[in-house]
Amino acid sequence: MPNITKQYLIQEIAKSTGFVRNDIKIVVEQFLDLVGEKLIEGNTIEIRGFGTFACKPRKARPARNPRTGETVQIEERMVPTFKFSNDIKDKINSLESILGEAVVEPEKENEPVMADKPSDTESL
Repeated sequence: MPNITKQYLIQEIAKSTGFVRNDIKIVVEQFLDLVGEKLIEGNTIEIRGFGTFACKPRKARPARNPRTGETVQIEERMVPTFKFSNDIKDKINSLESILGEAVVEPEKENEPVMADKPSDTESL
């Protein structure tokens, strides 16, 4: 399955709502900008039934430069995270179980092809 892009989401919302794509684009971009701004401010954003955006601190730690093998210190930093709601997790898991139980039809054997007309290569 291909990745879903922002443009694809805008297009799908326009199809399902009948609203103009430019208006939907403005709303989607404003939503994403606001989420980013609030995370930068240190806020947690909870969208019930979907999930929670938050920033969590990561402790400073030593790491190794793979090119030189030199040990370097990574500073303490904030990392944006997203945690899906239990509703979404349950829907994903029930979908996986349904797909896992689906019986795949066996491939058909090579069946002879019946030609109604002689092919160009056949002699008459």
